[in-house]
Amino acid sequence: MGQPILLERSQPVPNLHAPELQMLLQDMQDTMEAEDGAGIAAPQIGVLLRVVMFGIENNPRYPHVEPVPFTILINPEITILDQAREEGWEGCLSVPGMRGLVPRYRRIAYSGYDAQGQRIEREAEGFHARVVQHEVDHLDGVLYPQRIKDMTRFGFKEELQHYLGC
Repeated sequence: MGQPILLERSQPVPNLHAPELQMLLQDMQDTMEAEDGAGIAAPQIGVLLRVVMFGIENNPRYPHVEPVPFTILINPEITILDQAREEGWEGCLSVPGMRGLVPRYRRIAYSGYDAQGQRIEREAEGFHARVVQHEVDHLDGVLYPQRIKDMTRFGFKEELQHYLGC
């Protein structure tokens, strides 16, 4: 947080079969795995392209959430399926050591392309929908603290765990 690139809007990927794209995807996956992240967006490693990846299964940072299938999503689009929102605790590799209570849409549909250029269309709800929205926000220059409604629910992870049990 504080790096100007994280506040910029990313550009669409023009060529889904460019060799540079495969190198970017590998860099993103290596970074996400090294940090036990649930997802990552290209701007988080300094690249302003509309590329995200996410997935979670047996992650020590998120021990109590349902699995989310590992997904690479290029040029993603989100459609809100229901106006209902729910608040949930979020963290971010770009905002290390902190957490915040963020409202997100409960049900969404998302689409885009995978690493081979094949179209992906899915519906998601709960934590899965939250992760997708969080990562796609990065592509629009939005960090999760900008979505927090009650700043008393934003702080260092250790302090929040101690005082709020989250």
